Amino acid sequence: MDFKNKKWLFLAPLAGYTDLPFRSVVKKFGVDVTTSEMVSSHSLVYAFDKTSKMLEKSHLEDHFMAQISGSKEGVVKEAVEKINALEHVSGIDFNCGCPAPKVANHGNGSGLLKDLNHLVKLLKTIRENTNKKITSVKVRLGFDQKIPKEIAHALNDAPVDYVVVHGRTRSDKYQKDKIDYESIALMKGILKKPVVANGEIDSVKKAFEVLQITQADGLMIGRAALRAPWIFWQIKNNTTELPAVVKKDLVLEHFDKMVEFYGDRGVIMFRKNLHAYAKGEMQASAFRNCVNTLTEVKSMRESIEEFFNQEMLQSEVPLWVELNQKSV
Repeated sequence: MDFKNKKWLFLAPLAGYTDLPFRSVVKKFGVDVTTSEMVSSHSLVYAFDKTSKMLEKSHLEDHFMAQISGSKEGVVKEAVEKINALEHVSGIDFNCGCPAPKVANHGNGSGLLKDLNHLVKLLKTIRENTNKKITSVKVRLGFDQKIPKEIAHALNDAPVDYVVVHGRTRSDKYQKDKIDYESIALMKGILKKPVVANGEIDSVKKAFEVLQITQADGLMIGRAALRAPWIFWQIKNNTTELPAVVKKDLVLEHFDKMVEFYGDRGVIMFRKNLHAYAKGEMQASAFRNCVNTLTEVKSMRESIEEFFNQEMLQSEVPLWVELNQKSV
């Protein structure tokens, strides 16, 4: 992964969203690196047959990172050894940013930002036991207070290929006004490895502003991609124009992939994606209420075709989607 010749674009790992069907859709719009949903190292070790489905990838994903979480060195080591058997995985990303209480309060995710020595030790464990070429880490600016300098200096001792920085602390959660790109820039000035900026990047204009402020080597985008997966295409082409795609066809393609991957359960699982796709459109509320009652493939597909029956239904609302607390 050569950061010298281009700015890499990453799809952020979002719990409950960035599964194989969605990543397949986003990959067609030019995202460089895709990442799995966060997977617990404990689940990988003790329920691998079930959990490994989250680490399957499509043939389109050429740079696919498996994101894991954990705090127990032995369990993390075993989880890495499990991933070693998955030849299609390009690398391992370690989650040190998840703000969910049931994750962070047990010393996982952003909870590791309270013990930087242990965080670095776990990253060394991953590097020493993986057969993958790439390892990375995703962090926030701190737990209850910002400590960007301390985190950056600590990560200089970690054997990772790049660092993703979400520009908020754990206590900031996803508050829009708490985003701090200057602290990402501060970390960029200290770190001796590539930095990827993450947080509130919801347009082409914002993407280039963040790159200018942070001098980052790449960008990671999550929530904006849920409603407009073509945002990566727009950034790469430096345009606000829309790609030649009919939104109805894209939504139907995503829906079909969900049913193919999950079976009939994919109908219910796809409701949250439809909420995101419909955000800001006329009659979106009524549409959400309708799809929330549907359980059959045929009826859901008909509802999608009827609602998205115009080419590129678009509105000028902010690209904002509410996520659950497990997303990072």
